[in-house]
Amino acid sequence: MSHSKLTLKQRFQVEAFLEEGWFQKDIAQRIKADPSTVSRELARFEGKVYDARKAHAQSLTRRKEAKRKTKVLFLNETVHAYVEEKLKLFWSPEQIAKRGEAECLGMVCHETIYAFIYEERPTWKQYLRQKKGKYRRRHGTKAREKERENAKKKRIDTRDSVVESRERLGDWEGDTVVGGERTTAILTHVERRSGYLLADLLKKKSARIVQERTVKRFAKLPKDAKRTITYDNGSEFAEHEFIERKTKMPVYFAYPYHSWERGTNENTNGLLRQFFPKRSPFGILTQKDVDEAVDLINHRPRKRLGYLTPHEVFVLGMPIAIQGRM
Repeated sequence: MSHSKLTLKQRFQVEAFLEEGWFQKDIAQRIKADPSTVSRELARFEGKVYDARKAHAQSLTRRKEAKRKTKVLFLNETVHAYVEEKLKLFWSPEQIAKRGEAECLGMVCHETIYAFIYEERPTWKQYLRQKKGKYRRRHGTKAREKERENAKKKRIDTRDSVVESRERLGDWEGDTVVGGERTTAILTHVERRSGYLLADLLKKKSARIVQERTVKRFAKLPKDAKRTITYDNGSEFAEHEFIERKTKMPVYFAYPYHSWERGTNENTNGLLRQFFPKRSPFGILTQKDVDEAVDLINHRPRKRLGYLTPHEVFVLGMPIAIQGRM
């Protein structure tokens, strides 16, 4: 998630979600910002009811003020000399700022000192304990950020064994079939026991749209047909926590580059490619086109189902003896 300042568009989203009564954490996930960013945004807003335009204007004012404060180190010779003197004694910027404040020197904060060093006095970096780059970001590096996001994912080997055995209906595998434009796709969910396919045409492939279509699609299914979902690691499933919360279905992920762990979905996507070949444009398709292809696939007999169809097994509940894993 991003820890940068919010854009005007994100602020309008915050305003809209607040009016709908969303919690701050949910808003942060939806706009792809850190929860602390949203919390600070609301805490800093000067007004009773959050207003996106007013908040954006206030933010720009604060940024101008911050730049002005940085100039204090240029304009105030006493502060400039004090900072330089203490740095050469290997004091940290935080120690300098706090001690200078205690001595009533009109001192700036330690982040301003860091900014001044890296932007205006790079030769002073030799006096810092960490000299390789900028001081550590409050929330760690981007690599660590990504690690934290991956750590939130439940992996496929933590699923109940009943999912692997295909003894029940309601365990799904999900993926996207990408169109020739690369920005379009068909979102597919395949039920593991029956091979029953659900598919939604996406004119734009994004995590938000995937989440909305998934929630809407599964809202139509009975409770006993909604148990688990297993996805690959595509960025389009970044809002998996929303999907899990709104569908009441645990969401799991296969390991990277382990496509065989979702063999049912991979095989079914191959069947769908019969109707929508690789590199064919999806922008000219309609949901009706996709529904017609899905209907043909769901009514096609399968060897592993004893030549019953996915529709007969999933919708009509006809008993089968699983013969394979495709």
